[in-house]
Amino acid sequence: MKNKRVLAGLLIALLQACASEPVPPGPPAGGTPAAAVAYSGPPALPPASLPDASRLPPFEGEEQVIREPLRGLRKIDRTEPPADLWQRIRQGFAIPDLDNALVDKHTAYYAARPEYLQRVFDRSRLYLYHIVEEIEKRGLPTELALLPMVESAFNPMAYSRAHASGLWQFIPGTGRRFELKQNWWYDGRRDIVDSTTAALDYLTKLYELHGDWQLALASYNWGENGVSRAIAKNRAARKPTDYASLKMPAETRMYLPKLQALKNIISNPAPFGIVLDPIPNAPYFAAYTELRDIDVQLAAKLAEMPVEEFIALNPGFSRPLIRAAMTPRIVLPADKVDVFHANLIKHDENALVSWQSYQPKRGETFESIAKKFGLTLGQLKEVNGIAPRRREVPGLLVVPVDIAAASGMRKLPLMYAPPIPIVLRRIFHTVRPGETFDSIAERYGVIIEDIKRWNRISRLATGQRIALEVRAPAKKGKLRSRPKGRLYRKAA
Repeated sequence: MKNKRVLAGLLIALLQACASEPVPPGPPAGGTPAAAVAYSGPPALPPASLPDASRLPPFEGEEQVIREPLRGLRKIDRTEPPADLWQRIRQGFAIPDLDNALVDKHTAYYAARPEYLQRVFDRSRLYLYHIVEEIEKRGLPTELALLPMVESAFNPMAYSRAHASGLWQFIPGTGRRFELKQNWWYDGRRDIVDSTTAALDYLTKLYELHGDWQLALASYNWGENGVSRAIAKNRAARKPTDYASLKMPAETRMYLPKLQALKNIISNPAPFGIVLDPIPNAPYFAAYTELRDIDVQLAAKLAEMPVEEFIALNPGFSRPLIRAAMTPRIVLPADKVDVFHANLIKHDENALVSWQSYQPKRGETFESIAKKFGLTLGQLKEVNGIAPRRREVPGLLVVPVDIAAASGMRKLPLMYAPPIPIVLRRIFHTVRPGETFDSIAERYGVIIEDIKRWNRISRLATGQRIALEVRAPAKKGKLRSRPKGRLYRKAA
């Protein structure tokens, strides 16, 4: 009984203690879920029950002042575009990296030539913003903006012996496939805007064909048919068909490692001792489309810029006269468009052209035509893109309107005329007693290193038959390009 009384007393005390604590309200009538009712905790105690702070003993612990750690610091906006175009390019890298001996070799090669890289970077400043803009519009990886470094070292007048031309090195056939106009007055393969559009169209097509950027780039160098055949050959042999597993020409095998090497250096130039000056992330040039026939030199003058810089932005012109019917657009630095327009309006409309087309008469020679129009023989051939040794007069030339117009044009920029193609032919030579690499190279006008490379030899033997590539004599008539629907690639 005593134990029962003790147990009963404890139970009563426990019930009284529970009655003194407030109970959270339950859901109201109507079945509203409890999760929908906000519970703010127990009600506050009345003020009389709060302790008097003045009667509490003093705090004897260590005093610390808490401050906001980011107050006064500039917040970083990740959506703000970078001021440096190089950083914008880095942020868009998306092609899987290569890491092999060839990449190391080419990275070391470029890093050991900072002057060369600086020239390439300086030339790229004119074109990179436009290229990156076009790449990002299409959602492509920004490594593609570095491709002209491998193709042409960002020289829009680069020209190969297979007639590949421009920043992106299109041969005539592939250029026509992608609607690049090529005529006596203008070559769209050298035009910055048109060739960039065509190159990105082609690269997009190649990526859609293979679904792999490494294979797409290999196709851009070797040709889509070459890569497709290599893939089919590996597939038939039950071998892997990725880029690293394909058998391809040495030039194509080195093509991606060169691009990767440049990517490595641009990603982090400091360890390589390379200074990468910032490029403003803003348009360098803008198009002007209200064009009339005008001399190249006069257009540069009205834009208040050197003619060499004008041609660097407008390298598609093959003659010193811009024909608006052929090329309805010129490109000018963004801050020169208004200047050009204002000066063009003020200029005499009848004095925009100092050059004219001329159809030589029967019996006329280069010498007689040059004398007639006040040019030197070299100037006449240069401005018409004619090889120095050619004797046959073509059916159409461009000449000054008169001698007075020619008098101020004694120094024509080399970039006026299109590059003169160099045609090579393969011959064989049998080594005679006493002949050396030096004597053979001198005789045929070639380089000793080329002789060794063409024949994969390091020494000569009497009676040995070696192959040589020498310049072919100029042929009459129109020069025909190689009938291949692919791009020719020239090692950087």
